[in-house]
Amino acid sequence: MSNLFGLLTLKKESVPLKSIEVQLEVKDHVAAVVSTLNYENKEDKPLEAVFVFPLPGDAAVCHFSAQIGETHIVAEVKEKQQAQEEYDDALSSGQQAFLLEESDQSPDIFSLSVGSLPPGESASIRLEYVTELAVEADDGLRFCLPAVLNPRYQPQGSQGPSVQVTSVPASLVPYSLSFSARVSSPRPISKVESSCSLEPLQYLNTDQTQATVKLAAGHKFDRDVELLIYYKDAHQPTAVVEAGQASAKPGTLMGDPVVMESHQSRIASARDTLLLLLKSLPMGCYFNIYSFGGSYEHVFPKSAKYSQKNLKRALKRVEEMNADLGGTEMLGALQHIYGQPCIPDEPRQLFIFTDGEVCNTKTILDEVKKNCEFHRCFSFGIGEGASSELINGMAREGGGCAQFIVGNERMQPKVMQSLRLALQPLVSDISLSWDLPKGVSATILSPPLRSLLQGHRSLIFAQLTGECSEATDGCLTVRFTAAGHQCQNQLHFDLQAAEGTANDSGCDQKGDLPLTCFTTHRLVARTLIRSLEREQRENGEEVEEIKRVVELSLQSGVSSVFTAFLAVNKSNGKAVQGPLIYRENPTHRQLRHGVWLDLMSDDSCGEKNIFRRIFSSWRKRTSANKHGKSLKKKQFSGDSEPRKSARDPLLELVSLQDASGCWLLDPCLAAALGKSTEDLEKTKPASAKKDVWATILALIWLHGVQVDAKDEWDLLARKAALWLRAKKALCIRDWVEAGNVLLGCNVQTDALGL
Repeated sequence: MSNLFGLLTLKKESVPLKSIEVQLEVKDHVAAVVSTLNYENKEDKPLEAVFVFPLPGDAAVCHFSAQIGETHIVAEVKEKQQAQEEYDDALSSGQQAFLLEESDQSPDIFSLSVGSLPPGESASIRLEYVTELAVEADDGLRFCLPAVLNPRYQPQGSQGPSVQVTSVPASLVPYSLSFSARVSSPRPISKVESSCSLEPLQYLNTDQTQATVKLAAGHKFDRDVELLIYYKDAHQPTAVVEAGQASAKPGTLMGDPVVMESHQSRIASARDTLLLLLKSLPMGCYFNIYSFGGSYEHVFPKSAKYSQKNLKRALKRVEEMNADLGGTEMLGALQHIYGQPCIPDEPRQLFIFTDGEVCNTKTILDEVKKNCEFHRCFSFGIGEGASSELINGMAREGGGCAQFIVGNERMQPKVMQSLRLALQPLVSDISLSWDLPKGVSATILSPPLRSLLQGHRSLIFAQLTGECSEATDGCLTVRFTAAGHQCQNQLHFDLQAAEGTANDSGCDQKGDLPLTCFTTHRLVARTLIRSLEREQRENGEEVEEIKRVVELSLQSGVSSVFTAFLAVNKSNGKAVQGPLIYRENPTHRQLRHGVWLDLMSDDSCGEKNIFRRIFSSWRKRTSANKHGKSLKKKQFSGDSEPRKSARDPLLELVSLQDASGCWLLDPCLAAALGKSTEDLEKTKPASAKKDVWATILALIWLHGVQVDAKDEWDLLARKAALWLRAKKALCIRDWVEAGNVLLGCNVQTDALGL
């Protein structure tokens, strides 16, 4: 418990951050967030507090202000070094000052310095940001308010200190949280879910397009607050036109209207997830497994043909892999994989599982982007504290999608949802064309679209310039080639800007901007700033590029790595008596145990996809394993001996499937089905071969007993059905009927895909 003393004052009182209040406003798939942090200095001396905290990696921080007594001060965005110097000068002259800056290593980490807070004084800090909501594979929109900031792994030889944050047990987090959300959309809101306890959803109108929800009373901010928002007709494309700021110069980003187009084409344990993933791969593909930490290892020298022999070898090697590779350094493994030649016309697909605790986020994302033309990347953040910038960024730069697994969520359904996306045909030759009134033109501000995935949202930002005589419609046409066919989608939108977005006088009495003010402009600014920062990293310390970032940050009021928010209260000029007491506010860290993976694979399209690499990483062994209890070697090795330990019946059955898709008629299968070997043998139709009968029984059991878990076994069941169809059995319906009798099910032949 000695590590707790750094969290207390000399009087053993709590650190000065007392509470956090969060208001969330969601409009369709964009969120505006206002966080109010309340500080109190109970020391008998002036105090400086530093609070390091995470935000979504793609958030645009656009407002920062402070309330001290009756004095309200609004921060300005300034060049970072200038802001730091002015902050130090303010403290030296006895003035109160507040500094908000983004980490140089990772854009999802911020530090807030509260300077020269007098004894007995309180301060309220208001922080506002806007962000896009990530789309889950089940069409839910995910918002996460992070509670955890784990110390990030620092690669050997890298420069700059990693972020160090004092951590405390959940029960000792010294500040409370209140959280409320308002959701509105052109489409009805079907439900809002959370891993935390919520009060019932309250609809504000009869068509259910507006609703409010809040955390239940008594919530402790000891874990991430995650909301999953579901709309009806989620696949309908949408467009938002936002008018420019009246006081801004025409022709600039903030002065012109912008349009945001939303286009949408039509682990339990990590070991179990790897098992499901490997069993679901189609015959004819190639794969490999990598583990990484401070170093990396792989199963095969190069991608191996997917066969029962290689599958058994891979699973056996997975059992033998050590989790003590150190750290979370994936860059070396990525570079090795990218260095392997691709099979012609077979783009690589990477499935990456990680807890996201790295500090060289930007370097990793640059590496993924550099190789984006040769692969698609599907990333998974495991556990509390996974870097949203790393997980979302790898998927964004790699043209795939991101998923987060937190709390007690099962990893398997989310992984299989992403695998279905990976099995979609590749989309190529993507082009955009605009149909706008005469005198109006559009300039694309978002990165080029490189991929489209069915059920996955793609955002397009554009700046509209020029004027038209009357309000009218515009149209965006997206053309692409999929599976050799020319396709196109059109989205019509009203050029009239949404009401309430262009009013410069829409501030509250304190001078704070409303939640909905210029959200789209600021998201566009954030996109441009990140693009310019990336160019600067690629080209070195280019003064001109840094200047462009700073200018855009100052114009839009959105933070960047080269700027910071500074607020100085110049009304109090008393000299500081004695040194400031420094306090670092703790962030709760939750200890996690388990076997983590990081997966990668490749494909072409359809059921004959070619998977080249599966990239896996194990973070830490289970706590039981740490105490010397070894994992059973034949847990899912593919051997046909009955298992001695009880397992989930579904995973037991999955572990017995052959790489080709069939099952064998043996004691292990009988045990998994809850029958004896004699039962299976004596009920087998005389004309049915043993492997055909076994496969029919396995499929009937999946469809009849495990229907609620279909998301997990659907792909491997399709492979089994494909294997059965290739046998061209004439009595298949009679055999299915016999299987139903044995297993007590009533599954139709057509439902099995036969």
